[in-house]
Amino acid sequence: MMWLDIQIFGLRALWSPYFITFVIALGVLYFLIVGPWRHKFTNDDIPPAKQQALFYFSLVVLYIVKGSPVDLLAHIMLTAHMIQTALFYFVFPVLFIKGIPVWIWRKVFSVPILKNILNILRLPIISLLMFNAMLAIYHVPTIFDYTKSSLTIHTIAHIILLFAAFIMWWPIVSPIPEHNTMHPLIKMGYLAGSATIITVACALIIFSTQPMYMAYSSDGAWIQAMSLCVPQDVLVGLESTLSGPEMFSRMSTLHDQQLGGVLMQIMQTIVYAFTIGRIFFAWFKRENLKVDPIPEGMESIK
Repeated sequence: MMWLDIQIFGLRALWSPYFITFVIALGVLYFLIVGPWRHKFTNDDIPPAKQQALFYFSLVVLYIVKGSPVDLLAHIMLTAHMIQTALFYFVFPVLFIKGIPVWIWRKVFSVPILKNILNILRLPIISLLMFNAMLAIYHVPTIFDYTKSSLTIHTIAHIILLFAAFIMWWPIVSPIPEHNTMHPLIKMGYLAGSATIITVACALIIFSTQPMYMAYSSDGAWIQAMSLCVPQDVLVGLESTLSGPEMFSRMSTLHDQQLGGVLMQIMQTIVYAFTIGRIFFAWFKRENLKVDPIPEGMESIK
């Protein structure tokens, strides 16, 4: 029923033709740089098919969270916003980082001014606190509602958060060997610490006894937020018929908020648990390979 309801906002709001053009352009540029144009930059071989697939999959995720109806729903329901947030900051950066060949990342880190900034920000304690602090501050009600008041402010806030997310994930999945020197146990502790900070933020949302965000509970603020993803001419034509986010969902604003917090907690836990599991089993396997083999002739002494 909700799918039928949101179609009143039109094709541009639902599927963002301009954004899908941008995403396709990124894919074509990647194809050219790692393929036909590769020898202009490096003598390395073409990236493996698996690595290329990770990059293209990251673009699919990017379009889903920022160009598909998920983005529109994120301005209607906090539940959708939290799903969008989890995919945008916990899944997309990992796929994107791992999909880019190491020689490209080396060139990024060789840019003089950028190199110094990135080398400071990628320090684990800074990268961990920077992202989690920014994400928590972003979801402070007054700040969250403020970012919904202007497309420029909203875009800048998301770009800064995405950059911080990349910095947060870099010590864990960096393809540059000299940047990926953190001991596996420290990596697991790093991710556990990040999960703990986010859990606290989710708990405040889940256990709140009243709606926290005006953008989802106030008619005026909600209409303003919708202008971020719905063309102005469409919104003006519908303004008299739009009563608020409740017309698209059977959930109350409070229940939507609580469900959003729960889904955010579940999704970030799954991503972190999966990543910690991969780190642990890779480390365990390496440690087993270090065990001295049984000396020759000892096999018979059993």
